[in-house]
Amino acid sequence: MIQEAAAKASSEQNENPGVERNASGTVNHSGDECGNENRQKSVRGKKRAREGSENVKHGRAKTSRGGVSRARSGRGKQSNVEAVTLFEVVTMGRSAMQAVVDDWIEAYESDRDSALLDLISFFFQCSGCKGVVTAEMCQNRQDREVISKMVESLDEDAGLQYKKFLAFPWILTVTWPMDIDNVEYPLVQPGPYGRWFHIEFCDFVSVLVSQCQHSVIFDNYLMSILISLLTELSDSCVRAFRHTCTLAAVKLVSSLVGVALSLSVGVENSQKMYNVEKTKTTGRQRTLQLGRIQKKITELRNKRVEIETMMDTIFKGVFLKRYRDVLPDIRSICMEELGVWMKLYSTSFLNDSYLKYMGWMLNDRQPEVRLKCVLGLQALYGDPVLLSKLDLFSNRFKDRMMSMTLDKDNEVAVQTIKLLVLISKTSDEVLSPEDYKQLFQFVYSSHRLLATSAGELLYSRLLNISSPTPEAEDGGNEDDTHTLQTTTKLMALLRFYQDSELHQHVVYLVDSLWDCAGALLKDWSTITSILLQDPTPDNTGPLVLTATEQAVVVEILVASVRQASEGPVLVGRSGAKKVMSAKEKKTQMDDCSKITEHFLSVLPKMLSKFSHSSDMLASLMRIPHYFLPECPATENPQMVFDLLAKMGAVVDLHTNPGVLEAAARSYQSLCGEEKAWHLTASTARDSLAQSWVDRLAPLLEVSLTDGTFSADEEKTGCILATLKKLSAFHNAQDLKLKLFELLTPLFSAESTWGGVPPEILLESLRCLCFSMLWNLNTSGVTLTSREKAVAQRTQLSVFCEKSYRCLTHVNMNVREQAFLGLCDILTAHNYQLHVFDPTSYGPLRYTPNPKLQRALSTFTLDQVFISPDSNGQNRVSEDSEVEKLEDLHRRRNLLAAYSKLIVHGVLEMSMAAGIYSFYMKHYNDFGDIIKETLYRTRQTDKIESAHTLVLCLQQLFVRLKQEQQSGGRANPAVQTFTSIKELARRFALTFGDLVKYRESVAMIHTSGIEFVFHGFVQTPDRLSPPYLPYLAILSEFSSKLLKPDKKTVLTYLQKHTGEHIMSPKEDCWQPLIYYRASLLAVADGEDASSYVSFDKRPYLRQNLLLDGSKSPSPISAISKGSKAPKHTVGSRSSSLRSVSNPPEKINKMDPCPVTTEPPAIQERLDITVTSTTEEDVDVDTIEVDV
Repeated sequence: MIQEAAAKASSEQNENPGVERNASGTVNHSGDECGNENRQKSVRGKKRAREGSENVKHGRAKTSRGGVSRARSGRGKQSNVEAVTLFEVVTMGRSAMQAVVDDWIEAYESDRDSALLDLISFFFQCSGCKGVVTAEMCQNRQDREVISKMVESLDEDAGLQYKKFLAFPWILTVTWPMDIDNVEYPLVQPGPYGRWFHIEFCDFVSVLVSQCQHSVIFDNYLMSILISLLTELSDSCVRAFRHTCTLAAVKLVSSLVGVALSLSVGVENSQKMYNVEKTKTTGRQRTLQLGRIQKKITELRNKRVEIETMMDTIFKGVFLKRYRDVLPDIRSICMEELGVWMKLYSTSFLNDSYLKYMGWMLNDRQPEVRLKCVLGLQALYGDPVLLSKLDLFSNRFKDRMMSMTLDKDNEVAVQTIKLLVLISKTSDEVLSPEDYKQLFQFVYSSHRLLATSAGELLYSRLLNISSPTPEAEDGGNEDDTHTLQTTTKLMALLRFYQDSELHQHVVYLVDSLWDCAGALLKDWSTITSILLQDPTPDNTGPLVLTATEQAVVVEILVASVRQASEGPVLVGRSGAKKVMSAKEKKTQMDDCSKITEHFLSVLPKMLSKFSHSSDMLASLMRIPHYFLPECPATENPQMVFDLLAKMGAVVDLHTNPGVLEAAARSYQSLCGEEKAWHLTASTARDSLAQSWVDRLAPLLEVSLTDGTFSADEEKTGCILATLKKLSAFHNAQDLKLKLFELLTPLFSAESTWGGVPPEILLESLRCLCFSMLWNLNTSGVTLTSREKAVAQRTQLSVFCEKSYRCLTHVNMNVREQAFLGLCDILTAHNYQLHVFDPTSYGPLRYTPNPKLQRALSTFTLDQVFISPDSNGQNRVSEDSEVEKLEDLHRRRNLLAAYSKLIVHGVLEMSMAAGIYSFYMKHYNDFGDIIKETLYRTRQTDKIESAHTLVLCLQQLFVRLKQEQQSGGRANPAVQTFTSIKELARRFALTFGDLVKYRESVAMIHTSGIEFVFHGFVQTPDRLSPPYLPYLAILSEFSSKLLKPDKKTVLTYLQKHTGEHIMSPKEDCWQPLIYYRASLLAVADGEDASSYVSFDKRPYLRQNLLLDGSKSPSPISAISKGSKAPKHTVGSRSSSLRSVSNPPEKINKMDPCPVTTEPPAIQERLDITVTSTTEEDVDVDTIEVDV
């Protein structure tokens, strides 16, 4: 093909001597001329490049050297590369680019065909083409011979493909490797090089047009060939050509738009000069001047028409074919540049004929294409001059833009909201009230950028309303005007929040409005003055808020305080900045200082006014948590005393959990050592807690008489309220109170009234749990003698005993609190064993007895893994999704607490076998917790963790056998054989690194073999072991064995089966055959099912063996050369080929039936089922002694 092209070029040279140099022009591009490899070009490569550029050997040689020298001078000493092609100019930057483009224009003016060949080669090189470009002349664009030459062919032997296309008056023949689509061409290369090349390539096209706009661009030759070249290449099936040349074509249009704009400016200026000249006096000179100006105007208009024709040609030849290209990058390029054209040259492009493409591509599948469209529309709607041309587009595509606010790509949704904000600011008729209502709801979005964009729209439409007041018009008080405006905005915000009916998302609303309405939300003095104002008798004057509105304003106030002090990081909302700048940190410190200074004086008044509202108090009591440690207001101790006194009065008055929790956290913050008033706050807190103890002690002494609890309703309420306060404060900080001796008698008290009320027991358990946790936390400091250590260990033992008894309480809340308290105490005690101070008298070694361990395990299995059809008291109403989620959260907490005991080594690792058995059955609810427990225990001890998995599978298998043996109704709590096998498969998937877990997997196999064959003696009545189907479950782990271990396991299996006689006709032996086949199948990298059919035809493999095929069983493989085969499993003389009887008719049955356990095997298993008493707990666990 290359020789034919050269021959044709040679023949045309003879026929057309006038164009000899043009017709013979051939540019060769080797692999050294593409990408970054040009920087490491060898001398031979340079020489070959110069020889390939013989089409410029006379006229262009001089100018090329000049261009190179100017490029090198532009780069300075940093460049040691000699630019021999235009492609290499792209690597030199814009300064060198302009110099070389000027030299190329000079070369074009002297020999335009040779220069054009260099430019054509440049575009092929930018496409990553390492091939040859050959040009031949043609005389007629419509010649049929020319059209017939436009072919594309392949040479598979040479690995090349050839394509001819017309760039009139030339026919270009391009030869390139067939695998160019598999090569990363410069535009798509990863890393910064690809992005840098994209910029430089676009700059080259822009510089080329800019430098040519006053000269050769209008010669009807350069642009004609260039447009023809880019049109043909952009329509190629080769992605590299199509992508690169589409980018070049649309950038060429963008550059031509700049030329057209400059021509338009020239026309306007010339027209102004013409009008000025017409006003002058008449005369010949005036007539000549007007003629020259008119001629210039006509020339400029003709040039502009010519430029517009070029742009229209590229638009129809490239854009209309490529804006729906299969490659998203090409579609993005087209949409981006279309927006630029409509923005810069609106007289030609900004009409419905072009806008429709932008609207259509809003439905593109790729988010980057939709994003380019939205960004382009933002530029159009942001220009007030262009709005009149967008009315029809707005009405036609408004619904699509509204739906894009729910785009799955967050960036597209954010930019769409910003576009709609621009539309709402420029026109009030496009969006309807229903549209605004839909957009306002995005302030509660989980993505912060989307929420803040919607907050900007909400603020501009509803809150940023400045209505002048009569006082302001008459020069009234500015403070009153500001207060009235703030009140008006606040009322508008209240109405929006109440209409949205999302009354638990105030913090998200404040966060959405923070960037645009920060001045309003941080006007704490005005907001607090509105809250503190009292209504007048005639309800005139200041604005009066209802109780509901006051509660919402208080929530907004507290949310703004939190936002100012902590920043925009919220739970459940993503996209916020996690690192603040120095300016933002300074603003945050200033806001915290203002908060401290203002609320130290105002908060006591607010607590006093809203002292009877628990909800508002729960919000207001959180404000001291955000006080700044160092503030000028702290120099006045009286304000701190007043605040602490009012907080103490509120805590004494209320028992609401929200109020108590907020107060406890605020006291904890105020008592911090970094605070200037920590001594005063600590004294007030200790005094308050001691008063509660002094109040509780006599009440308990009176109520507990002769070991029984007897108290009336008033005393019971007082005791419960005091315990709640102690529990809330003890949860947040160490009160250093002796509560153990005070509360322990409650757990042994009995009365004719039914014992201690469950509410009191619940709070007592919490208090004791928190007290024990603080004691364990400070044991390294407080245990200064042996007696103290023994006393604390005794308290720990007593607490565990009392909590153990509460596990069987009739009240569910008491049982759960006892369980959680035990888990927390035992986990903290185990941690204390590792971090105790050796110089102290610790650690306090305490190991829970087996009875307590079984009780914890039983409680977890009974309360966590509840079947959906359970009718117990824990069942949740099917109509309440909220209750279902709360119940699931509660059960997940219970399972997590129990799992921590196993992970931290408090309980034996084998205690996890019970929860592992529910891994598949409750995977959606608890799969993540169980999997994490499995991984953590495996990191502690791989062998013991694997043993736990074995124990889990064996327990499930034994329960299934017992269920089949009973013959009664199927128990839904017993898992089927298929589910157990699937569970084993999922367990096997957790062993990722075969080398790391080699011993663990081998132990699983050996333990399984021992479990099956231990104590089995073959008799005529008992042909196979009762646990033989377990081997089918064990086969799920065969794929995790290494090749050396497979042989070891197979030998170990033969050791246990050597004395047993096997009959292949019996179904009971199929699990053994399947297991052995799985070991051999893994050895060859195949599945066990490829060796043994485990479906309804178990003798299919036997028929294959009778036909002479190779047996997959190691039994027959070993005995292949045996002369006297016997049906002996594991014997070297055994062979399945001795089976000559045809297979009998097989009925539909389980291929691996679980046989009934004979009485002899029951003696071997240690199966313990204990009953529930006061001293013991019901344990429905089967312990298998392996």
